[in-house]
Amino acid sequence: MITGLSGAGRSQAADILEDLGWFVIDNLPPALIPKVSELAQAPGSDIGKVALVVGTGPYHQEVLPALHTLRGLSARLRILFLEASTDVLVRRYESTRRRHPLSPEDSHQGLIEAIEAERQLLDEVKGTADVVVDTSDLNVHELRARVTELFTDDERSPGMQTTIMSFGFKHGLPLDTDLVFDCRFLPNPFWVEGLRELTGLDDAVRRYVLDRQITTDFLDRVDGLLEMLLPAYVDEGKSYLTIAFGCTGGRHRSVAIAERIAAALEAHGVNAKVKHRDVGK
Repeated sequence: MITGLSGAGRSQAADILEDLGWFVIDNLPPALIPKVSELAQAPGSDIGKVALVVGTGPYHQEVLPALHTLRGLSARLRILFLEASTDVLVRRYESTRRRHPLSPEDSHQGLIEAIEAERQLLDEVKGTADVVVDTSDLNVHELRARVTELFTDDERSPGMQTTIMSFGFKHGLPLDTDLVFDCRFLPNPFWVEGLRELTGLDDAVRRYVLDRQITTDFLDRVDGLLEMLLPAYVDEGKSYLTIAFGCTGGRHRSVAIAERIAAALEAHGVNAKVKHRDVGK
């Protein structure tokens, strides 16, 4: 199921899944969604993978009941919610000169109000999503890579997909995360001559960050917390988990910590992907 804000990339995500071999249905009335699931799972059906695209329209109040019904019909249901910041959505609409589906007029102010109204309408739907992707800073190629990563891995690994992310607070909080840890209490290599131009992927920075008692204590507590949380998330049927570690710029402390946490999860049998959002900024 692909849903989310108008202008956030639903059509592009649908095209990507279609290229990956999915049977894509766009703008299907929610009342018919369970019927499609029944047909796809019927004996003899040659439809293996179905992607339904649901937006904001006259049937938006029927979306949540349809999703709950679909959850009961298919254990393999995955809901992808796409969102973006309001200013990015405004620029996208103004560049294409398309009208927002909830906009009563073509004015700039009317567009902002329509975007915020849709965000509020879809808030509960977003809460049911397995994964939320913020497309504000993604171009079409990066979106393709993200969707491909999510759904080709989903076919190979039926368990929970875990991503460890580093980021910089000065570049904004990542929206598509489940757990966020602030690493700005650790000593900052940025202020050390010879380390500023390096990153947390370099040995000198790693040693500076990790070879401290406060870092060891922090890692031990996070490791213990994740050892408790990850099996509980799996038991609850969560499909995707993103854990983010942030520092000021996203180049030193958070990168070193993210790499170490990923290695610790690997030791527990969790194959976690690592993503450094701001290491090149």
